[in-house]
Amino acid sequence: MAAAGGRLALRGALGSGAAVAVRRRAGLWSRLTPLPATPRRSAAHFAFQPDPAPSAYGQTQKMNLFQSITSALDNALAKDPTAVIFGEDVAFGGVFRCTVGLRDKYGKDRVFNTPLCEQGIVGFGIGVAVAGATAIAEIQFADYIFPAFDQIVNEAAKYRYRSGDLFNCGNLTIRAPWGCVGHGALYHSQSPEAFFAHCPGIKIVIPRSPLQAKGLLLSCIEDKNPCIFFEPKILYRAAVEQVPVEPYNIPLSQAEVLQTGSDVTLVAWGTQVHVIKEVAAMAQEKLGVSCEVIDLRTILPWDTETVCKSVVKTGRLLISHEAPLTGGFASEISSTVQEECFLNLEAPISRVCGYDTPFPHIFEPFYIPDKWKCYDALRKMINY
Repeated sequence: MAAAGGRLALRGALGSGAAVAVRRRAGLWSRLTPLPATPRRSAAHFAFQPDPAPSAYGQTQKMNLFQSITSALDNALAKDPTAVIFGEDVAFGGVFRCTVGLRDKYGKDRVFNTPLCEQGIVGFGIGVAVAGATAIAEIQFADYIFPAFDQIVNEAAKYRYRSGDLFNCGNLTIRAPWGCVGHGALYHSQSPEAFFAHCPGIKIVIPRSPLQAKGLLLSCIEDKNPCIFFEPKILYRAAVEQVPVEPYNIPLSQAEVLQTGSDVTLVAWGTQVHVIKEVAAMAQEKLGVSCEVIDLRTILPWDTETVCKSVVKTGRLLISHEAPLTGGFASEISSTVQEECFLNLEAPISRVCGYDTPFPHIFEPFYIPDKWKCYDALRKMINY
């Protein structure tokens, strides 16, 4: 009754002459002082460039990245009756819709939700794989994979070694949305691949496009080693291209040369591939510099031969990734190339990466290694 009386009193006050005067003064003030404009969301830091439609795998269909993931999972479940998919909210399709429709098609015993416990998800997946089934686990965001770190690096990665190959969990694949998205801030934007690259016994794969994602994910699922498959979540809907409907495989640990060149080698993976492709075009147009563009695709074990062969030819190397600079995987590439190609280098190797800070929210445009930062580093290498 007191609350109702208060609302009635408020209505009365707003209808009084004094309140009308206040409202009029407020309206006048708002006309004299413009209200701040609604912040506009800035454009993406990259332009997705689709691959040509493949002809080797039969009929294709236009898919975005999450649809190509769904297609790969559908193919895997249809081919392997032991395959199961599990994770937080995967039964209804997942927060990014990558498993939509699969529970209805294959049943609740093969596509099912888990508690919100990443350690439990991966531990359960190890057990499923050791028992001989194919385990496909989803971690809802790569940022939350760390509670499962011990299960991945101390159990999954070492299971075969510690048992003398009597047992293994090679049928385990862990999927996780990865990388910046434009508004994810510190807990939904991280790129943790380097944490796991220090651990022998697992494979780490990051695709750049829907076409690549399906073929690489199917290769991870069929590979006889535990794999972590990071999916650039900013590409889930932004990346659209023709993808084969039927299953196909793209080999792991083989980098792809997307553009041949003679002056500078540019290396990246995931979303950043599209950034360096733009940088290569800018370098050719503005500087007359020919760039060789390489998508690493597999982080561990990575394709040293393709990268070193390119650097021997060009004499210069720029590596770019979203993760922080210190201890990022660019450091490993840089060290290996310096050891293998030292006498061929014409300039110091350049790393254009995120800053050594937590991933910011409103300052994301300043944090990410965009094409202008990469272009500036390339220009300095050419002028060295």
